[in-house]
Amino acid sequence: MTLAAIDEMTDVLGASVFGGGLPPEAESLLHQAGLSYDQAETALAHLREARRLAPNHVAVLIGLYRFFFYKGRLVEALDVARTCLLRAAIDNSLPLDWRLVRPGQAAFASFDAPMARFFMFVLKGYAYLNMRLGDIEEGRAAVGKLLELDPTDKVGAAILLAVLEQRERDDVD
Repeated sequence: MTLAAIDEMTDVLGASVFGGGLPPEAESLLHQAGLSYDQAETALAHLREARRLAPNHVAVLIGLYRFFFYKGRLVEALDVARTCLLRAAIDNSLPLDWRLVRPGQAAFASFDAPMARFFMFVLKGYAYLNMRLGDIEEGRAAVGKLLELDPTDKVGAAILLAVLEQRERDDVD
């Protein structure tokens, strides 16, 4: 994650559409995390302090997720993805269990509904991480839910399904 990526993330996710209200101290800590990304423990300390200051802010959660994901710490990334799923469900007034979400409950396929799209992208990350960590059935269920909520596949869930199907074909051959 580069400094530019952190700054862009903070600008976009700090906007009112994502709840705004990111305390300046937390924003500064996200910026510092980007500057110290190559020093993992220092960057993580900044991210954890930002989370202490703004525990439910989307920008902070995404910063943590990206840090763990790009550092290859996939189990921790999955934990943050679960938290993001809950945050996205709450922010969209959806059931807390993603399995219970139905297509008409939010504008999942609309580019003009950023919080609904956030839910979809988080669910996609959740599916991917489960697949990578070996929980194929959980990943498959999440991909199925994505395609149910967004049958035109604007978030690109079909690629994950193709990976699963290829894996199955390879196992049979």
